[in-house]
Amino acid sequence: MKTGQKIEVGFFRTIMFISTCIIAIALITIIISILVNGLPALSWEMISQTPKGGFYFGKEGGILNAIIGSLYLSVGASALAFIIGLPVALFMNIHLIKYKKLVNTIRFFLDLLWGIPSIVYGAFGFSIMIYFGFRTSLLAGTITVTLFIIPIMIRSIDEVLKTIPRGLLESSFSLGSTKSETAYRVYVKQCIPGIVTAVLLSFGRAIGDAASVLFTTGYTDYIPTSLSQPTATLPLAIFFQLSSPIPEVKNRAYAAALILTIIILIISLLARFFSAKYRKNKIS
Repeated sequence: MKTGQKIEVGFFRTIMFISTCIIAIALITIIISILVNGLPALSWEMISQTPKGGFYFGKEGGILNAIIGSLYLSVGASALAFIIGLPVALFMNIHLIKYKKLVNTIRFFLDLLWGIPSIVYGAFGFSIMIYFGFRTSLLAGTITVTLFIIPIMIRSIDEVLKTIPRGLLESSFSLGSTKSETAYRVYVKQCIPGIVTAVLLSFGRAIGDAASVLFTTGYTDYIPTSLSQPTATLPLAIFFQLSSPIPEVKNRAYAAALILTIIILIISLLARFFSAKYRKNKIS
């Protein structure tokens, strides 16, 4: 290796090391801050009860309404995004495989949609609600969040499908399989771990976003029993409680952030467990 190449490699290794350290320090700082401020305020009452009178002034109650609402919203949006996103990604990689320019154009626009701030999706959903006369509700929030995470779902699955060798597609066609059979019986089976990761990534964005649901889901102290009712979410609960001047309420916001972090951690561990289990069964 020449001297110039050694210097270049050393420079980029140093940049990568510094970047990794910055990310790790930022992550550790955030986790420590949440634990220090939120753990003392976390209790079974907070997890198992809905807000009672004076909750936002430091009195009794919990955030069960926000926990259930976040799960309703994120699971519903992730399911809708998966139902729409998986066929689109498969169509791009199998039916349109000969039209590279068209596929690259679609990917470009999906990347643009991925980069649009979530508040824009919230404003768009709010405009649609006003036009049709809809009220803030769980359904409106679910549709808005679905639009927000669909580009993430499609591009994540698309990147996984791109790793499948072209020979596998040709072999499937040579055996008489149709494009649909190849898509759902061959490609999907080969990419289940990656698809699980895509769903996880979309779920994490859905449950952790506040801007897109600020104008569409509304907020309530009750657990919704239908799609037409407004619902609370953990990000909005954190936002509203942090806006309070009362220290006890602010600490509850950190406790809510801790609950949200734990939920995402559990989903991540379950996804890794099922992905590893599938790989093991596949090898055997």
